[in-house]
Amino acid sequence: MPSPRAKPAAYPPRAAPAAAPQVAERERAALGWLHTAHFLTSAPQLEHLPPLGLPEIAFVGRSNAGKSTAINTLTQQTRLAFASKTPGRTQHINLFGVGKQKVDDAVLADLPGYGYAAVPREAKLRWQRVMGNYLMTRENLRGVVLMCDPRHGMTELDEILLDVIRPRVQQGLKFLVLLTKADKLTRSEGAKVLSITRLQAGGGEVKLFSALKKQGVGEAAELLWRWVHPEGADAPAAEPEPPPQEDA
Repeated sequence: MPSPRAKPAAYPPRAAPAAAPQVAERERAALGWLHTAHFLTSAPQLEHLPPLGLPEIAFVGRSNAGKSTAINTLTQQTRLAFASKTPGRTQHINLFGVGKQKVDDAVLADLPGYGYAAVPREAKLRWQRVMGNYLMTRENLRGVVLMCDPRHGMTELDEILLDVIRPRVQQGLKFLVLLTKADKLTRSEGAKVLSITRLQAGGGEVKLFSALKKQGVGEAAELLWRWVHPEGADAPAAEPEPPPQEDA
């Protein structure tokens, strides 16, 4: 009588492959570039923003989606983007310059969060008009980063925003969905929401992102660098590592 077939051994989950040295270097250099971010100006209406003539990357998302935290994480600063204790309180477009050797070559635009229920309807409508005008008419807008809480998925308001920018995306506008707070998901949950959001994004890139675990931070930084620099441009030089301090 044949012996019963042994069950295959259970293997631990496969670890994510380490980034190649060249990729890691590009990501570190791009993070160094973003670390130069500094406040330029703030305006409640599009017409009050100066025409800076530099490529802009806009950060958008629902209130409580982690937008300010993501900006601060990417720039390695704690208070560049102000995270109000009351979601929906920020009502201005804030511009930050980015560039090495104190010469800006790009602008980050932090747009008001949307969708917070406690905000008066009139304020919501005004913010929607401001964001819609910016996203549809800002000539030097090069890319849009949409922050989305993966535990809730893309909401109706997120999809409305996608519809607003879709014509510009078809004309070459870059688009990225950052699934923030990814550390709150299991590996299987992360893979599932990543797959679903890629279908919803309609051609935009989608990445899992965690400020707490630093997941996806380097990838996002390197992508933003490529958005605003011509194809084939050299990556920014990475800052040298500080020498180790000797014990006294």
